[in-house]
Amino acid sequence: MPSPGDDARAERLRRLADARLYLCTPRRAEFSLFLDAVIGPPGRGGVDLVQLREKSLEWSDEVTALRRIQVAGAGQGTLVSANDRADLAAFAGVDVLHVGQDDVPPEFARRIVGPDVLIGQSTHSPQEFVRALDDPNVDYVCVGPVHATPTKEGRPPVGLGLPLLAARHAPPFEAGAKPWFVTGGVAPDTLDDILATGARRVVVVRALTDAPDPGAMAADLARRLRAS
Repeated sequence: MPSPGDDARAERLRRLADARLYLCTPRRAEFSLFLDAVIGPPGRGGVDLVQLREKSLEWSDEVTALRRIQVAGAGQGTLVSANDRADLAAFAGVDVLHVGQDDVPPEFARRIVGPDVLIGQSTHSPQEFVRALDDPNVDYVCVGPVHATPTKEGRPPVGLGLPLLAARHAPPFEAGAKPWFVTGGVAPDTLDDILATGARRVVVVRALTDAPDPGAMAADLARRLRAS
């Protein structure tokens, strides 16, 4: 008989498989209003997964911010991700833990968060991508940054070659293929070139955090991703 954890993991994997638009964001003025705008309601918004990424936060402030995201996404199917901190992800009860190449290894993170929290990992080279794809502890992979971006200061862009390789190794929506997202400078004017590689999922930051109308921008990006 499946355990409650099995059910929670299966539901999270189902929502991950359907995800297209992934937002990484720090806190900001009127944070709850911003989240409501980019997540929904239908016809507005369209963000499927929200990661809180603000490395300087104290523990209690990060938990509070994550719970604000959970409230905003309640009933919308939105996945909520912590960044780097496996202990905090387990404590806050989020859906996802995202780690980089220099963070806690996924195998060790799995011991902390348990079996039902999803784990994603950033990759910046073909070797890292293939290794993450083969890692049973990693549920999704990010590839990039494809363009230079101030949110990844000091990280050289990898160009569109890595998404092209990813699409060959893990064709989006093929049965059994692990989901992967393109990161780095994803914006309305770069999206078509990214989609041309075969990518169908993206991570955005400034495209929404700097948008005059974040809800309308999220809806447009989500529409283009799903139409592809």
